[in-house]
Amino acid sequence: MLVKRGIAVSPGVAIGPAMVFGTENFRIPRRVVSRDAVELELQRFETALAAVCHEIELNEKLAADRLGAQYAAIFGAHLMMLRDGELIAQIEALIRQKSFSPEFAVSRILRQYAHRFQNLGGQYLAERAADIYDLEKRILRHLLGEAREELQHLMAPVVILAHNLTPSETANLDRKFVLGFATEVGGHTSHTAILAGALEIPAVVGVGSFLNDVSGAETIIIDGTSGEVILDPDEDTLMRYRASEARYRSFTKRLETLRHLPAETRDDVSIELLGNIEFPAEAEHARQRGAEGIGLYRTEFLYLESNREPTEEDHYQAYCEVLRAFPKEPVIIRTLDLGADKMPGSLRSSYPDSVNPALSVRSIRLSLLHLELFKTQLRAILRAGVHGDLRVMFPLIASLLEFRQARMILGDVMEDLDEQGVPFRRDMPVGMMVEVPSAALLAEEFAREVDFFSIGTNDLIQYTLAVDRADPAVSKLYQAGDPSILRLIQMVVAAGRRRGVPVSICGQMSSDPLYLPLLIGMGVRKFSVTPHAIPELKEVIRSLTIARAEKIASRVEAMEVARDVESFLRGELSRRFGDSVRGVPQQSESELDAGAASASV
Repeated sequence: MLVKRGIAVSPGVAIGPAMVFGTENFRIPRRVVSRDAVELELQRFETALAAVCHEIELNEKLAADRLGAQYAAIFGAHLMMLRDGELIAQIEALIRQKSFSPEFAVSRILRQYAHRFQNLGGQYLAERAADIYDLEKRILRHLLGEAREELQHLMAPVVILAHNLTPSETANLDRKFVLGFATEVGGHTSHTAILAGALEIPAVVGVGSFLNDVSGAETIIIDGTSGEVILDPDEDTLMRYRASEARYRSFTKRLETLRHLPAETRDDVSIELLGNIEFPAEAEHARQRGAEGIGLYRTEFLYLESNREPTEEDHYQAYCEVLRAFPKEPVIIRTLDLGADKMPGSLRSSYPDSVNPALSVRSIRLSLLHLELFKTQLRAILRAGVHGDLRVMFPLIASLLEFRQARMILGDVMEDLDEQGVPFRRDMPVGMMVEVPSAALLAEEFAREVDFFSIGTNDLIQYTLAVDRADPAVSKLYQAGDPSILRLIQMVVAAGRRRGVPVSICGQMSSDPLYLPLLIGMGVRKFSVTPHAIPELKEVIRSLTIARAEKIASRVEAMEVARDVESFLRGELSRRFGDSVRGVPQQSESELDAGAASASV
C-alpha cells in the first residue's frame, strides 16, 4: 500500500481499478483468471510476446536499412529484454501461481523493472524506463486486441490516473464509468479541477510523480475531500474507506433536501447563491442545485474546444442557452479570460512562449489588443441581453484606464448595433472582476464607475501572495485566510457599501464552507459558487445568524497569520457540524458562543 497526497478539488470517495491514462491509454479488464484457464492464458501471453518480438525485428531491420546499425541496436536491445528468460519466468509465475491475467502480470512485472531503472540513479538509466513502458504498451495492445477499451469507450467502472487531463478530456469523462481521477500535476483553480467539481467526480490533482508506482487494474482509493490517493490499499484501509464512501453518500442525500430551501440565516437575512459555470449545459445543473442565477459564466471554452474562433452566432447561441435555464434571474458573463499559456487558435503564433504567462498578455489585456475578437463577443452579449437579465463583467482589470477603455469599446459596439438596426440591451449592467491588488486598493475610485464588483479570490490570492498554487513547490503558501487577502476583500466590500455598488465573491474561497461565515460577517451577501457546493453552503447559512458571523469576523480581524485564521475557522465549523462529513447535531448559539470564547485565537 502506498499513500500519496495531492490537492483535493472535488469531494467524495472513489474506489476502483486503476486505468493509467496516457501510458497504456486503455483499461486492463481483469486482474485474475480462473484456475482452469491458466494454461490457455499462458499460451495467450506467449502468442502476444511472439507477435511483439516479430514487430520489433521488423523495426530493427527498417532502422538498419534507413538509419544504420547503431540505431537498429536500440531495437536489438528491446528484443534482448523481451526474450530475457528471467523476465518471462516472472510473468509466467504470476499467471500460473496467482492466476493473474497476462495483462495484469505483464504490467506488474515490467513496471517493477522500470521502477528499478529509475531508482538506479543517473539520467541514462532513468531514460531506459521509457523503453520498458513502451514494451509494456506493445504487449498489452496485442493481449487486449479487440477488447481494448479506450477512455472514450469505457464499459466498466475505473479510476483514472494521469499525468494531466486537459479540460476537454475532463469534460468528456463518462460519469457512469469514471469513478474518480487523480493527476500528477494541476492546481485547485485549473479548469480541469473546476470541471471535476462541476461533474461531481471525486478528484485529486497535483499529486506529484506517482504513475510509475501503479499497475493497470490495481485497486485505487481517491479521497477528493482530504486529497489522499491510496495505491493498492490493504484490507483494513479498504474497509475504512468503504465506510467513508457510504457516509459521504448519506451526507449528499441529506443535502438534497436543502436544494429548494431559501439561503437565509436564522435571523432571516437572505444570502444570494449563484452558480459558476464553464459550459452552457451546466446552467440547468446549477438551477437544479438551487442556484438563483449565474454569477460567473466563464466563456473560455468557446475558444478552446475547437481550433477555430467562435463566431458571433456561436457566442449568441451559447448565452441564450444559459438564459433559457435562468430567464428571469441574473446571468453574468465574464468576457474572454485567456492568456499567453492558453491562447485562441489564430493568436497562438503571435504569442510565442511567454516568460511568465500570469503577468503577460491575458484577459482584458488580450481583448484590448485584439478588438475584433473583443467586439464579436460584446455584440453577442448585447444581443442576447434582450432575452433576460444578462450582465457583462471584465476580468483582470488593473487600472481605471483599462476599465474605461473596455467600457468605451462596449459603447462603440452599441453604436454599431444601433446603426445596423440590431436589437440589443442598452442599459446592460457593467461590472469588473477584482482579482489583482491594484483593483482592490482603488476600489473606492472604481466604485464610481462600475455597476457591480465580483471578487475573484483565486487570482487575488495568487497575485497578492506571489504564489502559483499549481506549483507543488510553493502551493502550501497559497492561503486564502492570509490577513492581507481578507483586508483587500474588506476594502472592496467597504467601498461597495459606501457607493451602493453590489459586491459578490466568485472565487474558490466562496465555495468553501470554512470561509462562508467569515465572509458573511465581513458584509458579503452574494456568492457565486461551484453548483455542487450550493446545498452544503445553504446548510451553513441556515445554521448561522448575522450576529454570530460578525463575531467571527471581528475575532479574525485581530489575527496576524493565516494559520491562526484557518485554525479558528476550522474549529468554528467543527463545533457546528462535526467532521468533514457532516452529521454532528447542531449546537445552540449560546453553546457556540461559549465554545468560541474558549478557543485559542
